Amino acid sequence: MNPSLGATEIALLAYLVPVALFVVGLKRLARVRTARRGNLLLAVGMLLAVVVTLVEQGRVDYVWIVVGLLVGASVGAVTVMRASATSMPQVVARFNGFSGAAAALIGLALFWDAVVSPDAGAALVTLGVLESLSLAVSLVIGAVTFSGSVLAEAKLWGRLGGLTRIPGRVVLLAATGALGVPAAGAAVAADDVRTAAAALVALLVLALAAGVLAVAPVGGADMPVMISLLNSVSGLAVAASGFALGNTMLIMGGTIVGAAGLMLTRIMCAAMNRGLLGVFAGGLGDTAPPGEGRESYDHVVSSDPEEAAMVLEVARSVVIVPGYGLAAARAQQSAADLADTLAERGVRVRFAVHPVAGRMPGHMNVVLAEANVPYERLVEMEAINRDFGDTDVVIVVGANDVVNPAARAASGSPIAGMPILEVDNARRVMVVKRSLSAGYAGIKNELFERDNCTMLFGDAKQVLDDLVRELKAGIPA
Repeated sequence: MNPSLGATEIALLAYLVPVALFVVGLKRLARVRTARRGNLLLAVGMLLAVVVTLVEQGRVDYVWIVVGLLVGASVGAVTVMRASATSMPQVVARFNGFSGAAAALIGLALFWDAVVSPDAGAALVTLGVLESLSLAVSLVIGAVTFSGSVLAEAKLWGRLGGLTRIPGRVVLLAATGALGVPAAGAAVAADDVRTAAAALVALLVLALAAGVLAVAPVGGADMPVMISLLNSVSGLAVAASGFALGNTMLIMGGTIVGAAGLMLTRIMCAAMNRGLLGVFAGGLGDTAPPGEGRESYDHVVSSDPEEAAMVLEVARSVVIVPGYGLAAARAQQSAADLADTLAERGVRVRFAVHPVAGRMPGHMNVVLAEANVPYERLVEMEAINRDFGDTDVVIVVGANDVVNPAARAASGSPIAGMPILEVDNARRVMVVKRSLSAGYAGIKNELFERDNCTMLFGDAKQVLDDLVRELKAGIPA
């Protein structure tokens, strides 16, 4: 027996390095403190995966390697550099769409090479049952991910102008699945090029339609769940491409991403007390447009930054709760400045982050990181809820549904049972908001009428800047 290793065995061993980097990188993404290093490990792992794959296939053409890396890096860099922290969910949705499009294009390229090209002309199934079925699955999942991600990004940008209701959506979605099966069978088994190509195009169109039908009813409040689910599906699309290409790296990497995204989806659903089927059914976030509450308020106390600063001057413990409104107002730096100003006065300042605050998982963490808020000041929901009873002041900036006590009391509420930040247990709550408009759940926020709650109406950035100015102008602690 020859103890030496061949090129294939060496490549398989080399794949273990990027896979290990993927696993460690994803693990580090779970914590804010190590997230940046985790992202770097993932990038290095992807670079090694590309190089090892090309070496395994015997295509060590450094020109193509460099060109591909430059094009991909340029697109990614330009996309991210042009995006603000507010639009980061849209960027994530776009990247998910890129993954789906890549998987679909791989399927089309393999079909062309096996069936349409002059040297081919045989039925796709002659490649092997596993390979041909993997090709069809790669095409379907990739197309579903692409169209679903495009629609998700459009909804996040607000370009659809309100509710997205498609009459007979469930029936149409079932029809795409029923028609997709024979289309896939014809694309795989037909030995006539035109028949196979027509079936493949039909399968592609049905998959694109299925992605639109699946994402269409998802409301803004459910979008963090949908973003993480699309991330998971994009990983499955990559894994399917790996089976079609016979590439071990794509299979392992796609499976890791798919599993991680699925676990994150489960965590997001638990944080909202929502089932995945309920997310696809829609209703949370589209029941009433933001800004249109269903009920009026009878007892609301408002104040101004000068009075609020007087309260903060005697506080010893302050918690700031960021929401999407903070990101929309680009007030993250103002919030960081307020925290620093209070800390200089000897106040214990922390930021309470709800898992689904914003429009994607970890959105508030990204926004606060952009303002260089120290990781030590970020506290997760379970930990901070135990401390609200001993907190002097809570400042809610642009958050609504995630601090609504109705989640605990009203069984008929759309957010009933959803874990919330229990800010109403604090001695004093200040809510920075433009108006009394409802959040994405479209319901009245009971917090606003609590005796310990004061509203600070206005632009979040301006209000926070005014608070900082008043504190600095006041008597030192």
